[in-house]
This record gives sequence, structure tokens and C-alpha cells, in this order.
Amino acid sequence: MTRPYQKLVLICVHGKSCPQQGALDLCAAFRQKVIQLGIQDQVRVVKSGCLAQCGHGPMVAIEPSGEWYCAVTSDDVEPLLEGPILADKPLPRLRYQGKKDGKNVLPKDQWPIAATTDPS
Repeated sequence: MTRPYQKLVLICVHGKSCPQQGALDLCAAFRQKVIQLGIQDQVRVVKSGCLAQCGHGPMVAIEPSGEWYCAVTSDDVEPLLEGPILADKPLPRLRYQGKKDGKNVLPKDQWPIAATTDPS
């Protein structure tokens, strides 16, 4: 055995924007669905630190494939599980392509998902 889980689902729950864009609810929805499907020994959902793509979130990174997804909502949990996570089939409509390598931050007025919580 090289690793204890087949897939890691990293959800940014820190930083400037993802927490305001519903990342904690998204993480809870992912965990609930993974348990419901009985795949918690294959898929681990992890609360991640900031992925430095502020404003594009909530951000989800899947390992070991290295696929990143942006503006993910609870409605996207099932399609992400059925596609990239369990079947290794990308989900183009949510696939993240940063404008450049490294940090990519959007001004708040350009966020694809408006803030749902107050940052204070």
C-alpha cells in the first residue's frame, strides 16, 4: 500500500474568499455524500488552507490527479464524485484554469459566487 486513500479531495476553507463563498458548507456536503456512499475508506475529504486562487472559489483540488475545480457549490458534489473523483473523468464546466502559474486573485466584484457570509 502506497497511500491509505485512493483520492484526496482538498477544499479551501481558509483565505480571503472561499470561507465567504460557502466552503464550509461545501466541505460538509462532500463528507456527508462520501459517508452516504460508503466510500470513506477510498475518498478522504480534507479542509485545506488557502490555495491562493482567491475569488475563484470555493476551490476544490483532487489528488492524485491534480485536477482543480472552481466556483464549486453543494449541487456539484455528486457530479464531481461521479466524474473526476470516482471515474477519473474531468468535469469541464468547473475545471479551473488560472491565468498564470501561482497566485491568481480576483477582486471581490468579479467573484463568480458572491459572498454568502460576512468575513468578520
